[in-house]
Amino acid sequence: MRLAAWNVNSLKVRLPHLLAWLAEDDAPDIICLQETKLEDHNFPCRELREAGFDSVFFGQKTYNGVAIIFRSDLGEASDVEKGKPCFPDPQARLIAATIKGVRVVSAYFPNGEAVGSEKYAYKLAWMEALHQHLSDELRRFPDLTLCGDFNIAPEDRDIHDPKRWEGGILCSDAERGAFTSLISLGLTDSFRLFDQPPKSFSWWDYRQFSFQKNMGLRIDHILLSESLSARATNSGIKRELRRLPRPSDHAPVWVEI
Repeated sequence: MRLAAWNVNSLKVRLPHLLAWLAEDDAPDIICLQETKLEDHNFPCRELREAGFDSVFFGQKTYNGVAIIFRSDLGEASDVEKGKPCFPDPQARLIAATIKGVRVVSAYFPNGEAVGSEKYAYKLAWMEALHQHLSDELRRFPDLTLCGDFNIAPEDRDIHDPKRWEGGILCSDAERGAFTSLISLGLTDSFRLFDQPPKSFSWWDYRQFSFQKNMGLRIDHILLSESLSARATNSGIKRELRRLPRPSDHAPVWVEI
């Protein structure tokens, strides 16, 4: 099974890129999407079914939105849950489903805007509630994966210029501490299970030719429970999709189980 996570930054705009990827030989079996920016009645179920994929989704107009798409031959998704019961939130940032025995969680973490801001406090509270929620989920589902745009670069090697970003949003001590707290639940950063090229990033600003200069950050992650990480065989970042016309500012991350 190949799992992937991709912040599409508008599924309406990026749907042709997604469908083309699904037609490739190395297409994932399950893809967690973030920032779909679609209300549920506008989700492209028909186009995805024609490509051989089913979907569960949780969206809103203009902002946020998450989804899980998966090969139809994997069977139906069960125990679909939208949002976190322990953290009432009007923003569509979390969806989970069990597919082929694996609990798949697609998450779009808050950006936080700036250290010390109200949105930063919301981000940390959101992550604390996620930690509590996943602690319960892991007791129910030993095979669990948390996939998505975390809006956190866990280490300095995940940043093109650590000095420039030091202590700032996406890289602050509190955000990294919250990331480490998730790991402490028994999860593993799948990207770091294997040797990776230096300066491997998943997000690049649209401005200042950031992608061409590889001025990026690795803020998109797939965390695996112990049972899944023991069966992981490879992982990487699909940079090719960032090179396409009208790309998302994120490239998908993936892992093979």
